[in-house]
Amino acid sequence: MPSEIRGINEACGLFGVWGHSEAAQMAYYGLHALQHRGQDGAGMVVKNNGTLIRHRGPGLAADAFPKEVLDKLTGTAAAGHVRYALSGVHSQDGYQPRLFHFENSSMAICHNGSLINSEKLRHDLEEDGSIFQTSSDAETLAHLIRKSKEKKLLEKLKAALRQIKGSFTFLILTQKKMIAARDPMGIRPLVIGLLGDVYMVASETCAFDTLGARYVRDVAPGEIVIIDDDGLQSEFYADKTSFAACAMEFVYFARPDSDIDGVNVHSSRKNVGRILAVESPTKADVVVPVPDSGISAAIGYAEAMNIPYEIGLIKNRYAVRTFITPSQELREQGVKMKLSAVRSIVQDKSVVLVDDSIVRGTTSKRIVTLLKEAGAKEVHMKVASPRLTHACCYGVDLHTTKELIAHSKTTEEICNIIGADSLSYISEEGLNRAVGLPGLCMACFTGDYPAGNSFCHFW
Repeated sequence: MPSEIRGINEACGLFGVWGHSEAAQMAYYGLHALQHRGQDGAGMVVKNNGTLIRHRGPGLAADAFPKEVLDKLTGTAAAGHVRYALSGVHSQDGYQPRLFHFENSSMAICHNGSLINSEKLRHDLEEDGSIFQTSSDAETLAHLIRKSKEKKLLEKLKAALRQIKGSFTFLILTQKKMIAARDPMGIRPLVIGLLGDVYMVASETCAFDTLGARYVRDVAPGEIVIIDDDGLQSEFYADKTSFAACAMEFVYFARPDSDIDGVNVHSSRKNVGRILAVESPTKADVVVPVPDSGISAAIGYAEAMNIPYEIGLIKNRYAVRTFITPSQELREQGVKMKLSAVRSIVQDKSVVLVDDSIVRGTTSKRIVTLLKEAGAKEVHMKVASPRLTHACCYGVDLHTTKELIAHSKTTEEICNIIGADSLSYISEEGLNRAVGLPGLCMACFTGDYPAGNSFCHFW
């Protein structure tokens, strides 16, 4: 759903391709598959012989790259980006890739995530004579690379990456190679694919499926992958690595058909539903998901409880954005335009409602109200993530704790506010078991920030 209803947004998606005669078209379809990671703008840089050519535009990939634009983007390598505006700035200046021209070379950089020491790095670089044109972390990396005293680009990049902290995946395109890098804790996802002898890099494996490419592996935490005409090579820039993949990728952000670090997203969400059924069993007539990210967990819950799974809420994918409307009454009407209850499914029924998360509580309250207005006798809400109690510093649009209802309210209080008959969250341990990875970043649930928390706000 749009952000004014959903309340959580991820920063962006990356896609790169090397060694294909129609690289721009391949990148376009790859970005289209990653559209769920950002709808504010899209951009692409294409390598045409010795020249890097860039195009960026607002809106969806289809808006940013009409046919007449794609036809002009000829070349054998491309790096692309879809963006969600975390800062709320929707100007073209905020769209990536960033393209930098130096005395004897050019370089395009795409970034996903957030650097927690960006402000200090920028201050130090400016003190040393650097001039910034934007506030992007990609530009910070470019200055660090340029300022490095190392001779070769790869060594410059390693030195730069050792200075930054936070969550990040970077995709870099030059005239001679494409380079991908992942932070030392693997917070943000990045995967490698292969179509024949053509290498691809993407934020999620669903982009490879769209193109008929084969998933090869994930970029490891602290790894740099270099792709050129000779193939792929790998090096590590970090002495110490660990594993703390973003839990919200599995809860909400990633597409269900994607695999992240070897774990299928749909399967992990079904596991969440099964574990929820063990942790908080409720007898009911039907299990209803909040579309779309509550669907997999609802299926798991229904199977575990042997309760019929039903589509009791319908999502209108063509609804207008309600934040432009002037009154609260019209905003409420806008919510009904986005979701509608199926009366024949829920009327006179006890309903288990499954959603991925509760942020501010306003959306949950409206959905519970919709179901009860449609005749539901009871609505028991099950949440496929633990209580969201802390701000995120790593590229998720949760900047302050004060916007999170669970930070200041008990589960019982939240239940009363949203009007549900009962409310249950999956436990932190349950989510870990459902995903099954060696480690997850669960800072937004626990307040434990594995890469530091320099600019998170706790008020």
